Amino acid sequence: MLAAKKVMIVPGYGLAVAKGQYALAETVKFLKVNGAEVQLMIHPVAGRLPGQLNVLLAESGIDYDDVVDMEKCNEEAFWNDIDVALVVGANDTVNPLAETEPNCEIYGMPVIRCWLAKEVVMMQRSLGAGYAALPNPLMYNDNSTMLLGDAKCNLELTRDE
Repeated sequence: MLAAKKVMIVPGYGLAVAKGQYALAETVKFLKVNGAEVQLMIHPVAGRLPGQLNVLLAESGIDYDDVVDMEKCNEEAFWNDIDVALVVGANDTVNPLAETEPNCEIYGMPVIRCWLAKEVVMMQRSLGAGYAALPNPLMYNDNSTMLLGDAKCNLELTRDE
């Protein structure tokens, strides 16, 4: 991730569960100090309450100007410029099945197309399904790397290495 010039962070409910918002803020700061352009994209239904992730990011001191609008910045051309998509505790909101599998329960739900980035780093507690109880093929994409475990711990380890 240190070589990345453009990083998009996609936080999800797993960040809230891990109480990792301050570790995320430190990671954002670290990446910026090392020359990366860092933005965050929050899905409108991320978390268990509307706006939960926005509140956590604000609480941790992340600049709201770094948060981009999913509806305006989710096209393929936008993602082509992203070196690393760092997915922290998001699952259903980044699941490509919503676009590719008509028989899927979330088919048609807008999702964050982070799989279009050059590289995806997913921080998840496990390889298990998310709230919608669906598998997520993004975890197995050729351009995806999985970091399993607590999101806060993984953010701290990634920052410190």
